[in-house]
Amino acid sequence: MKCTKLSYDSIGIIHSPFKKIEGIPIQPSAAKDIKGTIELREELTEGLKDLDGFSHIILLYHFHLSKDYSFSVVPFLDDFPHGVFATRAPRRPNSIG
Repeated sequence: MKCTKLSYDSIGIIHSPFKKIEGIPIQPSAAKDIKGTIELREELTEGLKDLDGFSHIILLYHFHLSKDYSFSVVPFLDDFPHGVFATRAPRRPNSIG
């Protein structure tokens, strides 16, 4: 199968309080009281109109520090390998999270 190269432009930056991998919660339920921010490029803010009517938004992000990958990973607190796409592992064949 031939892969197509894609390119995309960043529309903002996601900031979290974490600067190192140590201490990052592995499950979303453990992060419910952790606050982060999204810094959207100013010229795009009109696109936020009416977003406040939703309970959730979906963010796609770029794993800018991920350098390599494996198709099979053993998730934390698991004993068996799984396909990388069946996990939340950041080390992926592309850098989209």
